[in-house]
Amino acid sequence: MNVQLFIPCFVDQLFPETAFNMVKVLEKLGCNVNYNPEQTCCGQPAFNAGYRDECKSVATKFVKDFRTYDYIVAPSGSCTGFVRNYYGKLFDNSATHNDVKLLKKNLFEFTEFLTEKLGVTNLGATLNGVGTYHDACGALRECGIKEGPRKLLENVKGLEMREMTDCETCCGFGGTFSVKFEPISVGMGEQKVLNAIDAGADYLISTDLSCLMHLDGYIRKHGHTVKTMHIADVLASGW
Repeated sequence: MNVQLFIPCFVDQLFPETAFNMVKVLEKLGCNVNYNPEQTCCGQPAFNAGYRDECKSVATKFVKDFRTYDYIVAPSGSCTGFVRNYYGKLFDNSATHNDVKLLKKNLFEFTEFLTEKLGVTNLGATLNGVGTYHDACGALRECGIKEGPRKLLENVKGLEMREMTDCETCCGFGGTFSVKFEPISVGMGEQKVLNAIDAGADYLISTDLSCLMHLDGYIRKHGHTVKTMHIADVLASGW
């Protein structure tokens, strides 16, 4: 199976190891993984800030870069959800309409691709400790991803999964929200981290590094020991 990687800009710049671990997992499952180095941002930051024209310019390039019949896999529910749910509005009644329909059909968040397209829930991973899962808004609300990541994590040897209070509540990042409404954002992040600690978690795990980056900032500032991990990093552990 041929797979094209969509690596969001912040993953490329700040968390490249997660992208490499995603490749490691996909190749273990027999996928032929390809990466187009011309790819850039999907346009979500500009869209959320109200710059629709600028977003459309970036999104037009994205559609061109991913004009393929291969599956497209991304380590981000947020970016996947944006392309899926908003590109149709951006390119409605345009010459790009059919390319966008194909893109939306082929694009999957990483765990969604593993569980729904490959039918895999056990990667043979090992990670000792207690984990708790944060339902990132993009994955849960934009893509409807809920059970898949949990099934994958339940099969990680040595990892005891515990649900924390308000696991579906937003962490407070929200992209530009964390800049425009910093006190509220920090308060929401604090509650999420404290809920993970109350659950006895060693690892706070999610599908989205944007959430984890926000939470890790709070954790580091306040000296907590809980560690944030993207699910791709968990699934690539121990083998």
